[in-house]
Amino acid sequence: MEIAFRILLFIIGACIGSFLCCQARRLRYNTTHKTKLRSKRSLCLHCKKPLRWYDNLPLISWLILKGKCRYCRKSIGLAEFLSELATALAFLLLGFTVSSISIPPLEWTTFVATLIFTSILIFLAIYDGLYGELPTIFLIAALIFAVIILALKTWTTLSASTFTPTIITDPLLAVVILGGLYLFLYFVSQGKWVGDGDWLLATAIAIVLAHPFLALLVLFLSNFIACLVMLPLAKGNPKAKVHFGPFLVAAFVIIYSFSSFLISFML
Repeated sequence: MEIAFRILLFIIGACIGSFLCCQARRLRYNTTHKTKLRSKRSLCLHCKKPLRWYDNLPLISWLILKGKCRYCRKSIGLAEFLSELATALAFLLLGFTVSSISIPPLEWTTFVATLIFTSILIFLAIYDGLYGELPTIFLIAALIFAVIILALKTWTTLSASTFTPTIITDPLLAVVILGGLYLFLYFVSQGKWVGDGDWLLATAIAIVLAHPFLALLVLFLSNFIACLVMLPLAKGNPKAKVHFGPFLVAAFVIIYSFSSFLISFML
C-alpha cells in the first residue's frame, strides 16, 4: 500500500511539474509579448503548433523526442524535463512524511496543503531559474499557504499536548534566521546579492519549517548546493549571476522531508 501510494505521488508530481513549467513559460510569454496565447492546449512556443497527448507524457515524451518539438525540431529545453523530474522526486520525498494507512484527517489536510505549497515553490523555482524573477502574486500565495500549514500544525500539536512557548517562538526564530538574513542581505547589497523576492520566499519556507534548527539547515544546504552548481559555471563566466530561488526550494524539500529524523537525531 505504501509503495503504491509513493509511486502514485511520483506520477502526480511529474504531471504537476510538466504543468508548472508550461505555465511558467506561458506567463513569461504573455508578459513579454503583452498578449495571451490563444490556445488552451500545450503548444510549441517556436512553431505554435498544439501538442498531441502523446507528446505531453511527463518525462517519457521528452526522452522519446530527445528534447525537441515533433514538428519544427527546435529544442524544447532541458527545463521541462528537469521540472517534471524535480517535482516527481519532491512529491515522492514528501510522501515519506506520512503514512497513507494510518494518517488522521487533520494530518491529511496538512499534507495536501504542503503538496500545494511545494508546487507553488517549484513554480517560483522554475520561473526564477529560467528568467531570474519571482512573480509577486505567487510569493503571496506561498506565504498564505505557509500560514495555513503552520495553523494546521499548531492545531494538531495543541490537540495532542498542552501549550508551550516554543509553539510561538520556534516559528518566529525560523523566520528571523532565514527570512531575516535574506532581507538583511538584500538591503546591505541593495539587491546585488539577493533579489527582492528571495527574502519573501525564504520567509514562507521558514514559516512551514517552524523550527530554527531546520531553518539553519536549509540556509546551509541551499548555499552548499548553490556553490556546487554555480562554481563550475562561474569559472567559464565570472559574471554569471546566481538565482537562489531553485536552491532554496531544493533545500526546503530535502530538509522538510527528513525534518522529524533531523530534529530527533541532532537535538
